[in-house]
Amino acid sequence: MAVTFYVKTDCPYCAAMREELDARGGEYNEINVKETPEVIPEVLKLTGGRRIVPVLVDGDKVEIAPNGG
Repeated sequence: MAVTFYVKTDCPYCAAMREELDARGGEYNEINVKETPEVIPEVLKLTGGRRIVPVLVDGDKVEIAPNGG
């Protein structure tokens, strides 16, 4: 199953998580919520209504701003 990574432009926490993902070498689908606002309802569902990024979805595992956001 593909990993989905929700980010926002100029988010330092998103950039740090992107670097971590790149270091792991796995593939992921990055979606910028500012450029693709139609995904915001899905992000809100994943975060329990919180407007926060980064959000990483890997199968059934959801990480919500693990290092801040």
